[in-house]
Amino acid sequence: MGAKITYAVTAAVLVVYFVLVGSRGVMLIQSGTLLTVTFGGAVLILPVIGIWFLWKNTQFVQRANRLAAELDAEGGLPVDELKRTPAGRIDRDSADEVFAQRKAETEDAPDDWRSWFRLAIAYHDARDTPRARKAMQHAIALHDGKPVRA
Repeated sequence: MGAKITYAVTAAVLVVYFVLVGSRGVMLIQSGTLLTVTFGGAVLILPVIGIWFLWKNTQFVQRANRLAAELDAEGGLPVDELKRTPAGRIDRDSADEVFAQRKAETEDAPDDWRSWFRLAIAYHDARDTPRARKAMQHAIALHDGKPVRA
């Protein structure tokens, strides 16, 4: 629940920031000189890109949460079997062992979104966020019946 609150607060702050930046861009355009209109147009591009990025990330999180809920209802969420350091961090060797298991499961069932979901969790536990995100996107695409890029 804490992650959801943090995400919502961060998104709200970003939206406020986008509004402020956008209003400055409009003010620059309203000044009417060639230089301020050019800068105003450039400034307006930043909130557009930011809103698009925020929207895409929000969609990704919602889809991943939907898959997690479905997998939880089936009883297929991975059990946290990772060893932890005294500080509570995941032990690297333990994460590597679980990752090897999840990778083997995914290789045995490459068209099963469930195995890709569990592989994404293993990547995340192994602190490989870019691959975790790609594996989750793969799981989402398989679940939704969309074409999957290799």
